[in-house]
Amino acid sequence: MSSRLDTGMRTPRLEQVTFDDSATVLTEDDCLALLRSREVGRIAFDFEGKVEIFPVNYGMEGKIIVFRTGAGTKLDAVSRTSVAFEVENWDPDSGIGWSVVARGRAEEVTTNPGRVAEHLRWVPVQPVAPGDRWHWMAIKPSEITGRHFHVPPAGRERA
Repeated sequence: MSSRLDTGMRTPRLEQVTFDDSATVLTEDDCLALLRSREVGRIAFDFEGKVEIFPVNYGMEGKIIVFRTGAGTKLDAVSRTSVAFEVENWDPDSGIGWSVVARGRAEEVTTNPGRVAEHLRWVPVQPVAPGDRWHWMAIKPSEITGRHFHVPPAGRERA
């Protein structure tokens, strides 16, 4: 079954597998297309026994997610632990939304030698948060999953 999903930008064609009346599992290719349709996502990871979640501007190179950061928690923690990276879209008027999660490891590629690291440092990433963001980070996902869902108006009402 194929359908079109409004991402707010260029709309990829999605191949979907329905698992109930309101949600579908997305293929990895669909998930990658949706990841490429955004510029801001959230990275989540464990830091000193607490789950931390930060919004980041990012870019894509193939399946690799690239973002820039400054000194601090993200730089100190993400290369030592597993990470999850999430993007989503929700249209409350239509009740249509989607979510994509990429799980894997991240590493700093700021000073790594070689063509791959150099190429990743050319991915267009424009941080909007204030401050210097000179450290380049790359997430190589080991798993990418996503859902597309439609919630009828009656199901969206709050009690």
